[in-house]
Amino acid sequence: MEIKLEKWSLEKKEILKDICNKIDRKYLSNRIPNPYTVEDAVWWLNYVNENEGKDGLFRAIVVDGKVCGTISVERKKDIYTKDGLLGYYLLNEYWGKGIMTKVTEEICSLAFESLGIVRISAVTFEENIGSRKVLERNGFRLEGIREKAIFKNEEIHNECVYGKVK
Repeated sequence: MEIKLEKWSLEKKEILKDICNKIDRKYLSNRIPNPYTVEDAVWWLNYVNENEGKDGLFRAIVVDGKVCGTISVERKKDIYTKDGLLGYYLLNEYWGKGIMTKVTEEICSLAFESLGIVRISAVTFEENIGSRKVLERNGFRLEGIREKAIFKNEEIHNECVYGKVK
């Protein structure tokens, strides 16, 4: 299995739209529109283009030539400018194959090298064991659990806060 990260481009707008309409949203932020339109994809890809390498790294996850997800590290603002926020999602059929663990290692290394940050933060639902394992396998440390911090689909969830220091 060949796993690689590729920079996003406007040419991938239809692929991005399709992925965002297929992803499991159970543990994702509601800021990803649903349904996801070509216009949504164009907006996000323009945002990526403006911020790539300056305030973030944004990559398509490609497995055996097929785009199957995305991963990014975005620099935080103000007094948190030396911290980046990790975010990712992957189509369900690619779960449990070590893909996210591998690409998380790669994006974190790239972010530390190129963004001038000294730490990377990540947050996840407490019950999202798969995501928590990805983070822990990559040296992220559980820094705390924010009780009842997430409200999604009419349910309240705890949020795990993770950090990794350069």
